Amino acid sequence: MQQNEKMSLSQYTDVYGKICENMDSIPGELYAEYGVKRGLRDINGNGVLSGLTHVSKIEAFKYVDGKKIPCDGKLWYRGYSIIDLVKGFSEKRFGYEEITYLLLFGKLPDQSQLGEFEQVLNASRTLPKNFTRDVIMKAPSKDIMNSMTKSVLSLASYDESMADPSISNVLRQCLQLISVLPMLAVYGYHAYNHYECGDSFYIHRPDENLSTAENILLMLRPDKKYTELEAKVLDIALVLHMEHGGGNNSTFTTRVVSSAGSDTYSVVAAALSSLKGPKHGGANIKVVEMMRDMKENVSDLNDEDQIREYLGKLLDKQAFDKKGLIYGMGHAVYSLSDPRARIFKGFVEKLAKAKGRDEDFKIYSAVERLAPEVIADKRKIYKGVSANVDFYSGFVYSMLDIPLELYTPIFAMARIVGWSAHRIEELVNVDKIIRPAYLSIMEEKEYISFDER
Repeated sequence: MQQNEKMSLSQYTDVYGKICENMDSIPGELYAEYGVKRGLRDINGNGVLSGLTHVSKIEAFKYVDGKKIPCDGKLWYRGYSIIDLVKGFSEKRFGYEEITYLLLFGKLPDQSQLGEFEQVLNASRTLPKNFTRDVIMKAPSKDIMNSMTKSVLSLASYDESMADPSISNVLRQCLQLISVLPMLAVYGYHAYNHYECGDSFYIHRPDENLSTAENILLMLRPDKKYTELEAKVLDIALVLHMEHGGGNNSTFTTRVVSSAGSDTYSVVAAALSSLKGPKHGGANIKVVEMMRDMKENVSDLNDEDQIREYLGKLLDKQAFDKKGLIYGMGHAVYSLSDPRARIFKGFVEKLAKAKGRDEDFKIYSAVERLAPEVIADKRKIYKGVSANVDFYSGFVYSMLDIPLELYTPIFAMARIVGWSAHRIEELVNVDKIIRPAYLSIMEEKEYISFDER
């Protein structure tokens, strides 16, 4: 390029991006040399302890005679097994509101307490006047998580007590955000679908007599219609995604930003930004896309040898997105099994039968069974590998005719409950900012004057 020729921004970043890559590259062996745990986890997946919590607990290993032995995964919310909680409500009522109460207040509500809590949530399902028009419909985006984040930050402008850190005020803010997040997501999708995709535009107000799961389907569908089974399965998906041990990326983000003294809207916006990553909340989309690719490239889906061969190609970076991953398989903590996936599978099967998707369920089950064998054969692994909850959640959303753009937002509608519980716990117990340490391996240099460079 000639000296006087102007360089465009894209040309500049092409050149200097490579400089950044070379300058900032740190040899992987240095992490082991200095004892630094990449991603705050060691080679066995054990995380660095950064806090204490009452909110939930995960178990993936047991110690027998001093040895760490993998076991079937277990998950507790406020001391109650997730298996017992789902059994307790799944046949009788919707569970989202009941388990939200449990995570926020630490105990299971009686009928009176649950009824009062549901009234509070229903009364909070309102947005400021013209908010849908002025904020959600303005500059619609295919990335609904970004749209939701914008909306959450905009809601702060309507809150006169936005910066008040008292627990009662933070609880009020959390309950309001829990109530309206489904509206922000679904309305954001409708705005995108109308202005960017040219489809019809409709906004359905939530019904105060319906559950959160029912309202999501009511607001999403043009005719407002859904079956009880559809709403029940979505309700269970929300409960299973509500909370997960406190050590996940978005919950840790909630804790970190809360510890800085930031307001609830900024905290939730930060957590949403964390969750949207494909390594976190976006994994279920990858499962659906991977299964679609498998259908296109495996001639006989009843032939397990062909499925096994395709899974091998995934790991060898020869199929799908060539990342070397079988999406929906494996978890940072669980090894033998993810309890959420075990619970979910039975309800997924019921929905598949009702929707005439038995063959698809059969394919998912085959992949769930064969993938751990293929991974064990091709990879040196340090713990067992099993299907995680994302493996089936994307399949469920597809059967519910939920668009891909809303898969991660639905995760957010659930996980905001866990974020709220952890934010309150952080504010109640800790008055120090979370400030991790990084070991500098920078070389010191002598300053070179401008004229000598």
